[in-house]
Amino acid sequence: MNRLLALCLLFTGVNAFAQPPAYTVANLHSHNDYEKLFPFWEAYNQGFGSIEADIFLQGNDLIIAHDTIQLKLGKTFDSFYLQPLQQCIKKNNGYPYTAHDRILQLLIDIKTTAVPTIARLIEKLNAYPIITSCPGVKIVITGNRPPPSDFISYPAFISFDGELNLNYDEAALSRIAMLSDDFKRYSVWNGKGVIAHKEKDALDSMVAKAHKLNKKLRFWNAPDIINSWYGFMKLGVDYINTDQITNAATFLRQLPARAYTSTGNYSLYAPRYRNDGTATRVKNVILLIGDGTGLAELYAGYTANSAALNIFNMRHTGLSKTSSYDSYITDSAPGSTAFSSGEKTNNRSVGVDHNGKAMVLLPDIMARKKIKTGIITSGDITDATPADFYAHQPERSSSEAILNDLLQSPVSLLMGAGTAKTTPALMQKLSAQFSMVASVASVSADTAKKWMVIDKQAGLSMLEGRGNWAQNAFAKATGLLAKNKNGFFLVVEGAQIDHGGHENNLPYIVTEVMDFDQVVGKAMEFADSNGETLVIVTADHETGGLTLMDGDYKKGYVSGQFATTDHSAIPVPVFAYGPGAQLFSGVYENTAVFSRILSALGIKK
Repeated sequence: MNRLLALCLLFTGVNAFAQPPAYTVANLHSHNDYEKLFPFWEAYNQGFGSIEADIFLQGNDLIIAHDTIQLKLGKTFDSFYLQPLQQCIKKNNGYPYTAHDRILQLLIDIKTTAVPTIARLIEKLNAYPIITSCPGVKIVITGNRPPPSDFISYPAFISFDGELNLNYDEAALSRIAMLSDDFKRYSVWNGKGVIAHKEKDALDSMVAKAHKLNKKLRFWNAPDIINSWYGFMKLGVDYINTDQITNAATFLRQLPARAYTSTGNYSLYAPRYRNDGTATRVKNVILLIGDGTGLAELYAGYTANSAALNIFNMRHTGLSKTSSYDSYITDSAPGSTAFSSGEKTNNRSVGVDHNGKAMVLLPDIMARKKIKTGIITSGDITDATPADFYAHQPERSSSEAILNDLLQSPVSLLMGAGTAKTTPALMQKLSAQFSMVASVASVSADTAKKWMVIDKQAGLSMLEGRGNWAQNAFAKATGLLAKNKNGFFLVVEGAQIDHGGHENNLPYIVTEVMDFDQVVGKAMEFADSNGETLVIVTADHETGGLTLMDGDYKKGYVSGQFATTDHSAIPVPVFAYGPGAQLFSGVYENTAVFSRILSALGIKK
């Protein structure tokens, strides 16, 4: 299943007036459209569902303008709206848009005396039968209107914009296409923060009134920023009034990838805090790295899981500064090399210093104490983060050279997805050292062997059906490594949180965070089972510059916006659990994770 199809399935069946992801560009109304550089066309090309034109009757002409000063420009309603609309209908075989189920509402705001202006408008429209007979076009009159009792006397192709605060009889309602009102009549909200409770109650009441009458609703004189668009979606407003054509269209077009509603929650592990934060002996260390995972990504997962996250039950926290040796913004290669070596290096460098010299890594140091090392990743085993713990290459894309370095590494267990950039000769060399299998289940309890799991399942995203692979891999790894009497060091990477950040895809991020957090819960449970295991959770960097804009704990709904498709310089949180956890409090360079792990184990470099 591809990610686009998975997203579509996630949003199928969402109530149109309940969840923001149901909104599309068709819910946008281009207010003051005639003032745009290209009236009609800008909104039409973005796919707006409603476009507004203000018209004045001047002599025998209908001129588009906002006030009398603009009348001298002489922009006619025919040339700027009727002729372009006719052109579109002809092009699309009798419909305004290519998709024949799309409706285009042309809202005509009458600025001069209603009856004569509308009479001339009807004369104009009669010259465009392709428009008046088009099933996908609604012509709606607003502004100066005749008395509601006269609505039924107008041609059937004419509808009216009703006033929300008025009540209409059945005959008038039959000719009303939608209801509109001045937003300031109900609220002074400027779009920032949230609407005051009393004002929201009034707005909810008016929205309910419109929908009970089976009419669409629009507020004018309303705030027009991203936060207000979220607010109007939550209210259930059918047409969002905007003067920001491109920004609003982009916002709604991207919304499915920037909003997520959980389809089910998972239960957290109930921590016992056995030896948590004490100076007692540490035998095992589990380092969990959420690639690209900043606090916003974690909080998105927390929100989607109805305000619950295993990571947030860790009492000892810190902040890691993520810059690399040669850049303010790191990538994964120097980001995790800082953890594995205790040194800053250049972007794209794996396990080497800024001069390209191979460095001593944590698994090498652990091996001196007969501590075994395992690595699990929900991504490519040669990608930067896992490679940082066994390879020494100045370029992170050198997959074959990276995997060749594994031959000289003490790492005894490696699990993840494979890479296509290998040769049969290299795989033969690796198979001489490792028992190579294609699934986690194929790993036996034989501790005399070194294991390499290259599993296609590991490379799938959670949206694509990876399922419990990471949890199963963790259980298998700890079961095997725990048999070593001298202890173990296990690195677990949630690799694809980063992928979601690069794609600016919030459902991708959230599902990966929730999967990663369940592994964290398993790690905390393991730590409590023996009291000698230190668990550390952090990230190499943040990806996407995610900002959370909306959410609902009860519904498991969260939405956000992104600043970039690349990494950011935002410091990332560090969480620790078990003996030695107290060492990870404070604000420090990412290289300190290395030294604090060794300090917890009582090992000198």
